[in-house]
Amino acid sequence: MKFMDIKEENRAFALTPRFIQAIDYACQVHTGWRKGTQVPYMAHLLGVASLVMGESGYIPFAVTEDMVIAALLHDAVEDEGGLPRLRDIEAKFGEEVANIVKGCTDSFEVDSEKKLRWELRKASYIERLREEPDESKGILLVSAADKLYNARAILEDYREVGAEVWKRFKRGRKEQLWYFDELLKVYEMKCPNWRIVKELKRVVAELARLSAD
Repeated sequence: MKFMDIKEENRAFALTPRFIQAIDYACQVHTGWRKGTQVPYMAHLLGVASLVMGESGYIPFAVTEDMVIAALLHDAVEDEGGLPRLRDIEAKFGEEVANIVKGCTDSFEVDSEKKLRWELRKASYIERLREEPDESKGILLVSAADKLYNARAILEDYREVGAEVWKRFKRGRKEQLWYFDELLKVYEMKCPNWRIVKELKRVVAELARLSAD
């Protein structure tokens, strides 16, 4: 599909007051900071939403407000309330938003301290993502945007603090790079020509190269 054709499909994309409602909801749910930093958690959520919006006209389907709202709420179930949170999101923002959030979630425990081991959660998430039907493009887009934001943040912080950055996570360099690499295999299989996937691959390769020493 040519760029102009994709752009034509996306002309109707617009944000409504639901988007502001979602920002307010996310602000109430995520009141803390990003791992080991003084960066408000909302910076991540707004950044992922921005990446999703920024793909409008560059992917072979229309970016929708539901996808952008799901990007704002993609961590709410995993970190702030589990399945009851998912039901609340569906009640407030609809089935499509809830389905995308569900597809981007690796744990549905109410108590985030009771999550399964990191390796089990990540392996299960990778497999679920691989099995998503072809029409679940919103899940893949939000997931890829989330991982691109994370990879860029780690790379930027690595340039500042070096290997100390890995101490912010439950697992270190080897495991984090494994996770990115395995997700890239899924993205490249299901959406190989998306520029967001190509950018994620570039950033992860740079992170691996820079941190190799």
